Order: sequence, then C-alpha cells, then structure tokens
Amino acid sequence: MIAVIGPTGTGKSELSLNIADALERRGSGAEIVNADAMQLYRGMDIGTAKLPIADRRGIPHHLFDILDVDEEATVARYQPLARAAVTDILERGKFPILVGGSGLYVSSVLYDFQFPGSDAAIRARLEAELAAVGPGMLYRRLAELDADVAARIGPHNGRRIVRALEVAEITGSPVAGMLPEEPVYWRETSIVGLTAPRPELTARLDRRVHGMWEAGLLDEVETLLAAGLERGVTASRAIGYAQAVKQLHGSATESEAIEETQALTRRYARRQVSWFKRYADIVWLDYDVPDVVDRAVASVVETSSGPID
Repeated sequence: MIAVIGPTGTGKSELSLNIADALERRGSGAEIVNADAMQLYRGMDIGTAKLPIADRRGIPHHLFDILDVDEEATVARYQPLARAAVTDILERGKFPILVGGSGLYVSSVLYDFQFPGSDAAIRARLEAELAAVGPGMLYRRLAELDADVAARIGPHNGRRIVRALEVAEITGSPVAGMLPEEPVYWRETSIVGLTAPRPELTARLDRRVHGMWEAGLLDEVETLLAAGLERGVTASRAIGYAQAVKQLHGSATESEAIEETQALTRRYARRQVSWFKRYADIVWLDYDVPDVVDRAVASVVETSSGPID
C-alpha cells in the first residue's frame, strides 16, 4: 500500500494521480482510496477541493461521495470500508494509494488497530451533556479516568471526548479507543508526505479559501442546506461550510466568513503537520520540487515488495 499524506493545500491529489500514472507505465496499475473525512460526502465538492471525476484520468477512485450530509462520518465506520477497498485492489494485482489529510482516518487504515463498538444510548446521553454544559466538565471527567488519554485528546475536542467516555463505559478504559503509541502496520506500506514552508503554505491556503467563494461555495451550501446539512453532526461543522452557513443566515458578512475560514484552515494545517510527524517511516518531499513524482515513485520502489517491474 502507498499513502500520500500531508497538510491541506500541498497537492496530495495531484501527486497521487502522477504516482498512479508512473506505476502504470512501469506495468503496475494503481487505484486511489480516499482518506479525507469530508470528501466522503456527496455534494461537498468545492469546499473540500474534491477532484472532479473528469480530472481523475480514468484512475478508479474509492470512498468518495458515499455519505449524505445528514449522516455522521466516524472513523470506526470508515475503517472497514477503506480496508475492504485496499484488500480488493491488492487482490486484483494493483497498488492501493491512500490519499488524504484526516490523520485519524489515515492511521486507522495504515495501522493494525480495531475500534471498539458503540452504544447509541450512551452516546446520546453524553452528546446531550456536551450540548448542555460544553466540553470542559466532560474533559475533567475523562482526565480523572485517564490523564494521558485526556492530554492526547485535548480539552476542546468535544466529539473525541464524548467518544473516549463512551468507550470507557463500554470497555472500562478510554485507552481502548486510542491508537497505540507504537503501532504496527496493517499492510506493508510506503508513506510519502508532502510539505511546504509555512509562509508559502499560508499564502496558498488563503488563496484557496478565496477561490472557494469565487467558485460558488455559497450556491453549493444552499443546495446542501436543502439536503439536510444542518442536521449533520459531522458535515455541518466542516471548515468553510459552517462559515458559509453563517453568511447565508446573515450572522456573518462575506469577509468575516472568509477570514474565519482562513484562520481555521491554517490551524487545521498545523494540526495535520503535528499528527503526521508521529509517523516513523515517512518520506517527506517538498511539494514544489521539479522531481517530486520521481522521488515519490523511487521511495515506493525501494520499500515495496509488490508487483513493480
């Protein structure tokens, strides 16, 4: 398996296509598996920078557009679907290329780890408590159960705090819902990470956000509102979409919506960099070096025992 990861705005989709083309020329086909949580959603295209079908060069893409916006995206639901796609691609003698920047989603496929089950009643009770009192009280409760787990999640991520408490009630320990500190690979994997100097990346991300509005994000969001976007636990919080909803409802001006989206996107990119720095075997490449594709393919060839000529 090949993984192409890194912060948003570094060109992962384009690199994955180029790697697939290069492998095809070497006699080994490749198919792409999505590891971006928001690209799972039908109709969320502009704000997620989803590659249009016409631009996919005929390369099969998996796990795009599989959820409606009023459905919840969870990594526990995603993992078996992604692994089934990877296994199918491998069994057909091709290389699966896992592409995306959602750190936990990527890790759930790369590493040998099974998520514990869920209990709808416990989850509903904890989510109601989160809505009523905010994450602070729940975080303190989690910290009393396991300070290390609480520190890894942080005090502001309400969804993950709720999940950890749910797992603790089901299994007796919130650790069961966490990735191990020293994980083992699920499949032999070559990991390519794209990076960019922070000033360049910041400028690219700010331009991308302006481009989203120019490309018609508000029209896209209006359509999604009619499809139930605001009922969605996950989709309604997506960066850019939540801000566009504010603008459409009149609680933010366009400039305020854009500025907030830019700030949140920059913060998200920093979190992505921190997450992927944990990966021990990653080959980091600058996003704009002329031979980035050659270097990426070389790293795959050197580490793979798969069907490359």
